[in-house]
Amino acid sequence: MFRINEVVCYEGYLYRILSLIDDQVIWISVEDTASFPSLIYINELVEAIEKETLVRAEDPFIKLAFITPERGSLAQIKRDSNYGLIRSIVDDPQYFDPKVRSSRINEVINIKKTTKQTLYKLIRRYWQRGQTPNSLIPDYKNSGGKGKKRIAKGKKLGRPRKFMPGVGVVIDEQIERLFRIAINRYLLKDSGSSFPYAHRRFKDLYENFYPEADKSEIPTNWQMLHFYKREYSLVEKIQKRSKKADYKKDIKPLSSTANTQVFGPGSRFEIDATIADIYLVSDSDRRNIVGRPVIYMVIDVFSRMVAGFYIGFENPSYVAAMQALSLAMTNKVDYCKSYGFEIKENEWPIVGLPDAILADRGELLGHQIESLESSFSVRIENTPPYRGDAKGIVERSFGTIQAEFKPFAPGVVTGTKVKKHGGKDYRLDAILTIREFKEIIISSILVHNQFDILEKYDRHIDMPTDLMMTPLSIWNWGLQHRTGRLRVASEDALKVSLLPRAKGTFSDFGVCVFGVYFTSPEIIQKGWLHRAKEVRRPVALEVAYDPSIADVIYLFPEKGKSEYWICKLTPRSREFVGSSFWDVWQVQEEQKTTMAQGRLVSDGKRREHERLVASKIKEAKALAPKGKISTNTARIASIRDNKRKERNVERDDLAHKPMTEGKSTSAKVIPLTDQQNDDYSFPDHLDDLFDEEDS
Repeated sequence: MFRINEVVCYEGYLYRILSLIDDQVIWISVEDTASFPSLIYINELVEAIEKETLVRAEDPFIKLAFITPERGSLAQIKRDSNYGLIRSIVDDPQYFDPKVRSSRINEVINIKKTTKQTLYKLIRRYWQRGQTPNSLIPDYKNSGGKGKKRIAKGKKLGRPRKFMPGVGVVIDEQIERLFRIAINRYLLKDSGSSFPYAHRRFKDLYENFYPEADKSEIPTNWQMLHFYKREYSLVEKIQKRSKKADYKKDIKPLSSTANTQVFGPGSRFEIDATIADIYLVSDSDRRNIVGRPVIYMVIDVFSRMVAGFYIGFENPSYVAAMQALSLAMTNKVDYCKSYGFEIKENEWPIVGLPDAILADRGELLGHQIESLESSFSVRIENTPPYRGDAKGIVERSFGTIQAEFKPFAPGVVTGTKVKKHGGKDYRLDAILTIREFKEIIISSILVHNQFDILEKYDRHIDMPTDLMMTPLSIWNWGLQHRTGRLRVASEDALKVSLLPRAKGTFSDFGVCVFGVYFTSPEIIQKGWLHRAKEVRRPVALEVAYDPSIADVIYLFPEKGKSEYWICKLTPRSREFVGSSFWDVWQVQEEQKTTMAQGRLVSDGKRREHERLVASKIKEAKALAPKGKISTNTARIASIRDNKRKERNVERDDLAHKPMTEGKSTSAKVIPLTDQQNDDYSFPDHLDDLFDEEDS
């Protein structure tokens, strides 16, 4: 029932069991500095356990078992020497008998140079601390006063000065207060200065408080440094001298891993963007350098598999993130095929909605994300500001993916734009087109997903040792042995849910979005485009649009609902068929520029015309008859006759005047074919214009 060396708590006091003899236990008080071993019957202890007055306790000296003094050290020498003094005493089977113990102590005193007090002190320590040689190691931790404040008694603590004049000043509470002000104000800041600078500012404070003090008696840098080391912990120093965001990101102790927060495949996607370390050229004209593309990556945290990506020249924003997420949640077979990669679904099996998406603040904010949360139950998690480390998985993927092309591809970013000794600008080395770069990235992703060995992956406790630690293998294992978190959803509904939103206004021409007009059978059926007075069309409704396709938009006829109508371009906006909204915006910008230039010309001509009109009016006023010719009534009555006379003059001027000389006759027309009565009139498009149907 009881074990030697275990510690028990009896009626609030700690005892150590030293040995067992028949029905008795020999124990000693652990805390009493004058105690000796005593005997107690086991039955008494059992009864105490039943009464709950005795319980087993933690050994307060358990740490002694983990101490291993260095060979030849003072601690090792003292331990072995002390044990040699008491060994004959504690090894005696009758050590608990006072007479036997006293006899043994006297024998040691006679043989070795020691005292009775020393021996009693050592044997008590031996018994109370676990009956091991390590229990006899001196308590050096209690020696001196490391880290504790020493009290000066009339003179400066520490060694006397050797070179500096004066004897130094005693550090009192007032000086310590000034130390603390200077340290907190100038040193313990995230943009803190050096310690010598803080000490110089302390000198300024000290001289303001003690203007009569001799400069040689001002507390030294070393005195202030001693105070700093004693009063401020290392953790406090690090925290206060680091920016809050940097401390949390780069300095704070790691308390967890990404894997501890996910249970299986699809538990969490991380998304982030970076600018690729390479310059590209245009697909349409290789002579044009188009710059460095933006790369968005979507990573499944559990498996480290790349779920989706985006490569383009959109700034990091929701528009670009949407395209990466859309690919991450849908089938990749057709997408890869469009770039020349024939894959099977099980080679890139991520299809569906995750439990959560972790992204930067602001990139995934907006109505569409609220719709994604409410309609598809996807939890959106935002990282704190300036905490890129919160998405450590996707952050590392950028380096992994780019390492595939950086050693080989021309146009890769180096440390300097212009190399030394007249070398070429690396931007001029760019030869890869956007499409070619995408093909390289797709190949890198496929290799990473299927074959990369994740050597630093922190395994879950139930993962087998023979599991190949590739992203695809981990993904498949997770689906078999954990709950797969991906949920199936309609790809069309998902795509529309992820698209950016805008306001569409109604007019007789249709739904106007970015100056482009759309309509749909549902809109026609509702009668919203009819021009009757009784038509009550909406002023504006929300639409979803794909920036890469301007032919189609998705109109939401009712607020708060996910039902949508597919609207297509009207003939009025036929110039944008096959274009993207980026093309639309560019064309509109060019048109506005052209119109602005045209307005400048038009304004000049208009002002020239107005000057001519004013001149003609002025001339007319000058030529107007002076004086009263007839009455106003007579003038008005003669308007009809005057008009008839002017009409006759106009007709005479326009009448055909027959030629009087050189009369000629028309040649006879001989038809070349048998066709008769050819119609050379202008075509009539009235039916097409008004879209009239035959009745």
